[in-house]
Amino acid sequence: MEDREKELAQKIANLKKKKNAIILSHNYQLGEIQNIADFIGDSLELSRNAARTDAKVIVFCGVHFMAETASILCPDKTVLLPDIHAGCPMANMITAERLIAEKKEHPKAMVVCYVNSAAEVKAESDICCTSANAVKVVESVDANEILFVPDQYLGHYASTKSNKKFILWPGFCPTHARISPENIVKLRQEYPRAKVVVHPECRPQVTGLADEVLSTSGMIRYAQSDDVQEIVVGTEVGLIHRLKKENPGKKFIPVSEQAVCPNMKLITLEKVLWALEEMAPEVKVPENVRIRARAAVDKMLAIGRTM
Repeated sequence: MEDREKELAQKIANLKKKKNAIILSHNYQLGEIQNIADFIGDSLELSRNAARTDAKVIVFCGVHFMAETASILCPDKTVLLPDIHAGCPMANMITAERLIAEKKEHPKAMVVCYVNSAAEVKAESDICCTSANAVKVVESVDANEILFVPDQYLGHYASTKSNKKFILWPGFCPTHARISPENIVKLRQEYPRAKVVVHPECRPQVTGLADEVLSTSGMIRYAQSDDVQEIVVGTEVGLIHRLKKENPGKKFIPVSEQAVCPNMKLITLEKVLWALEEMAPEVKVPENVRIRARAAVDKMLAIGRTM
């Protein structure tokens, strides 16, 4: 760790203790952020961990909808997002108003909402899902018609495992969309012994070429397997830092150096320190929205494993 990192990390640690705060880092954050975090994981996993702690302040190193999810599950805590401009392009591809209009077009459909969405969209949904449990959630819903929002590619992947009719919202993750089949073909030739693991937010042409289609938490568990020594990692490159740290001696190859989420990289140690000093920017979901969004999340949690 550089001197700058050490100095900032110590200042953050001191303030964190003083303000009874915890730091949450998404798997896609910069390595320097992951290194100071109390919890590292995917967005819902992090919020659930935060809800179990006695901390009064949550510093969420991720993007805006993730901080909202923490606010939904932890209404009595102060949730800080170190850079308020850290948004999610896919989450921004749908609004509550547009979802309400689409629901009127498909009155028999149940709305399954990926957690990568704004609180207002969750509030208009019947149930939420994660990238790991989308299939399980879809099968649990008492309806033959599913309006899946906002990720068309995760929805498509779930549809291949189900006999239900899917209406797919045309949203997508630009970072995962940059991963191409050509990336997979090239790396299979270069690393013939490597397993290819990709995220279900990738396009169907990519998931169809993979050995495994897994969420980030699924990839982390898969990497721990004794019979896996080399993995081509088909998701945002930030996950590589954690995979290497937790699995020394194993080889992890990013499927594409272009698979970078610029919004995830907005958060720095300086911004974490400033957030704790200023107790801002705060993310707070209005109570009328929070209650309805919480209901959609709770329905998902009731059916079991979420990562």
